[in-house]
Amino acid sequence: MERLKKVIEQYGRWSELTIYTDRIEAHTSTDFSHAIENAKALLETIGREICNSKGLELEATASINNILKRAFSAIGYTSSSLVTQISSALATIGQNIGELRNDIGTTSHGKSLEELKERNNKVDELTKEFLVDTTVIVASFLIRTYENENPRTKTEAVEAELFYTDNEPFNDFWDDLYGEFKMGDYSFPASEILFNVDYKAYDTEQKAFSEGDEWKE
Repeated sequence: MERLKKVIEQYGRWSELTIYTDRIEAHTSTDFSHAIENAKALLETIGREICNSKGLELEATASINNILKRAFSAIGYTSSSLVTQISSALATIGQNIGELRNDIGTTSHGKSLEELKERNNKVDELTKEFLVDTTVIVASFLIRTYENENPRTKTEAVEAELFYTDNEPFNDFWDDLYGEFKMGDYSFPASEILFNVDYKAYDTEQKAFSEGDEWKE
């Protein structure tokens, strides 16, 4: 969550989102249903803000899947087949977060007393960590890309000083953290997605990794 909080701090217009990040952090261990409700609200808020700023109308009852797909389209990621596949996968993750929220939430639907007692047991610790990390990735990606008026043009204008294959320690570290994104018959490691979609972000994360202690372990 710290990564997303830094992004929010960097771009002040999104400062109101801290109400969600604070709630997610506060309830991940004690009441994950509340944390996931706020994760869903966080993604929906970002998606709606992007669509509104681009003049795209959304129905009040639009699903989170639809909101995220429209948001990715609004920031210009529809002409590239790779980014289209990635955005579709991320939107699907967002939809699954919404469905989980309905399944374990305390207020979305009526629950029996036993269901209220056992709702958090439906999600193990690794799954909780994965869902929170996924929320951070999707939210950070949307905000940073939106704030960059033309991310593909600027990325292409940067003279690449790094080659993806020359950074195996960092790539392995990043892939261990975030794994692979599967889209039908296609599968892309997180490090490759970061390198090709946002070179500057890859460069920043790689430098932070090289200057830290992770590579020594």
